[in-house]
Amino acid sequence: MSNSVGIAQINSTAGNLSENTKKIAKYIKLAEKKGLDLVIFPNNSLIGYSLENTLERFPFLHKENLKWLNGLAKLTSKTTVIIGEIDNTGQNSIAILKDGKIDKFIKNNEIYSLNGIKYAISVFNPLENDFINNFKNKVADVIIICHSTASKAGKEEKLQNAIASIAKTVKLPIIYVNSAGATDNLSFDGASRSVGADGKVFARAKSFEEDFIILNPLTNEGQIASLPKGSDNVLRDSFSLDYENDLERTYKTIIQGIKDYFKKCGLKRAVLGLSGGLDSTVCAVLLTDALGKENVYGISMPSKLTSSESKSDAKELADNLGINFEEIPIKTVFETTTDCLNPLFERIETNWNDRYKKSFTPDNIQARARATYLWCISNEFPSCIPISTSDKSEAYMGYATINGDMSGGFAPIADVTKTKLFALARWLNKNRTEKNAIPESVILKKPGAELAIDPRTLKTLNAEDALMPYEFLDEIIWRIENKNEEYNDLIQAEFIYEKEHKISKEQKIEWIEKFFSRMSKAHYKWSILPPSVIVDSHSINSAVYKQPVTSGKINYKGSSEKEIAIALNEV
Repeated sequence: MSNSVGIAQINSTAGNLSENTKKIAKYIKLAEKKGLDLVIFPNNSLIGYSLENTLERFPFLHKENLKWLNGLAKLTSKTTVIIGEIDNTGQNSIAILKDGKIDKFIKNNEIYSLNGIKYAISVFNPLENDFINNFKNKVADVIIICHSTASKAGKEEKLQNAIASIAKTVKLPIIYVNSAGATDNLSFDGASRSVGADGKVFARAKSFEEDFIILNPLTNEGQIASLPKGSDNVLRDSFSLDYENDLERTYKTIIQGIKDYFKKCGLKRAVLGLSGGLDSTVCAVLLTDALGKENVYGISMPSKLTSSESKSDAKELADNLGINFEEIPIKTVFETTTDCLNPLFERIETNWNDRYKKSFTPDNIQARARATYLWCISNEFPSCIPISTSDKSEAYMGYATINGDMSGGFAPIADVTKTKLFALARWLNKNRTEKNAIPESVILKKPGAELAIDPRTLKTLNAEDALMPYEFLDEIIWRIENKNEEYNDLIQAEFIYEKEHKISKEQKIEWIEKFFSRMSKAHYKWSILPPSVIVDSHSINSAVYKQPVTSGKINYKGSSEKEIAIALNEV
């Protein structure tokens, strides 16, 4: 099989040298058996992606990694192995395993010759603007890129466009090797591929799973696995409520994220509160599909404000999914806690005489009582964690309770906006093997935590009444994340919600100002979100976005010359 190349798209676990070695060894032996010239592994396949600061804290891992790498090298005979790996100085580089030993470590963008073919090898990100400059003056026959990129909305199209552009510019075929599997917040979508000098894909591995493919980069031979529906065509220039093209990718990204987080952390079971609302409902479905129905426990924890519809919706969902289910009211915990706290508040008030006339204490006691139940269950049963059911829209607004509904060991939907969750719920009902598991009443009802009474309606407070319509809120988020729009841009822009509903200019300004006001106070909540799967092209997940908690005084409206002058005069 002259000039044949294997791509071993594997799912490594950060730091687990033993298990990672076994996976790599399996594919080296397979490549040797098939007589391949070369087999390529993703970046950091052995040490695992990514240990971040761990290697600085525990430098002995450099030596450990090298020991295991030497062991793998002994398996090589006819086949040469290329693996993106840290070298003995701790630098990110390329390890070449050949003829039973580590042949060499090479730096990024160096040429490696094998059987008369010159390979230019890189672990750099092909999406970086200056990537192409690394190869313009290289004398090579094939470019190899070992760089793991996680799944995000629009990433597939950007990645393929970038790789195709490089190939056509330098007039060389490219082999791109990605990881499968998930590490904490990052879910890698695989789909390793090779493109010809014309930029067209002629070989591609499966998405969201381990795979081994064989190709010939000089003759454009190989097989092409399909991508999740729409994942190669989801870049948008404007906000849209039509999420259909991105729902299969979203589903697979989250499912893989849940599976690997639980497996790699030695966990097995999840317990979550089932409120009968959209967020907990979608979480329950995703957990069921990822972990198995026997490993999911839904707990309904009604208060005196919980409607009978919410209780019945929670029970119906659990029955439809076949998951374990219990109902336990929080009335006693709420009343006991309130009875203990009120006398305390009154004593404190004698010294601090500025007590709030209206507080959120009763709301938060309810949310935290529920979280306490979930944590206690996880403490009593092995390999179990509670689940945070917060979504992205409400995280932006700080519309979640610390140590309440935000509390948990994992947050499956923290990077999914509310309008996309509605679309995902309908997609799940159509595309799962067991259709219509989510009661239609859950999808149709207006979201609300059922924690307080709205004095205007004397009914439980509706989330949109407390915030703003989700269609409007989610478009603000999209415009800020994808267009970097400022306060005045948002005021001038025409929102989809405006086209469909008559709202005054004053109402629009009120909502936009509420967004910035609440967002500026929510940074500390973002900082303590549990690990969650990144799904969107941009995120507030701390793995990719960091903003100081103490930056809440940013004036998002921008400052006038008059304001600057007044401030200077006050000095």
